Amino acid sequence: MFDRSFLARPAVEVAPELLGSHLVAGEVVLRITEVEAYLGVGDDPGSHSFRGKTPRNSVMFGEPGHLYTYFTYGMHVCANVVCSPAGTSSAVLLRAGEIVEGRGIAAMRRTTSRTPADLARGPARLTVALGITLADGGTDLAAGPLRLEMSAAPSTFSTGPRTGVSGPGGTDAYPWRFWLPGDPTVSPYKAHAPKKRS
Repeated sequence: MFDRSFLARPAVEVAPELLGSHLVAGEVVLRITEVEAYLGVGDDPGSHSFRGKTPRNSVMFGEPGHLYTYFTYGMHVCANVVCSPAGTSSAVLLRAGEIVEGRGIAAMRRTTSRTPADLARGPARLTVALGITLADGGTDLAAGPLRLEMSAAPSTFSTGPRTGVSGPGGTDAYPWRFWLPGDPTVSPYKAHAPKKRS
């Protein structure tokens, strides 16, 4: 079931409650096992919208329940669920999940995966397995080939600092990574590695 009002709250509230929900991408269905929350202007130094609205992050300021996509490292696409009322930016990054339907299709897209648990372990692998591209940014997840089916929030989840985020936003002060403990599809934690100056 899709509930836009459920998503019209800050991402830090929505994120843990999205665990166990399903993202449907055509014939491939993902059970969400790991997410990260990102808030908006002036509130979260790890967020793309920390310094305000730009052409790149404009979807984050729109209606909740839409998909926000972006390139990272110039080659990987990441996908987020937009939260908060329109005009207030926040989003939940989909970090990892279990492919519960369409595993064969996902495996054809992710030919380097060695196990089913590895198909969507990590945000870039997740989008490849589901066939999500940068062009899917702005998609309304209420209906269509890409849709979010919310389920009851899990009874237990773990939380900690976000992975790979630079600066203060990647510290223990922002324990906004949420995951299902013990699930084999959850990606390993990686602190941000600062670039070495030559």
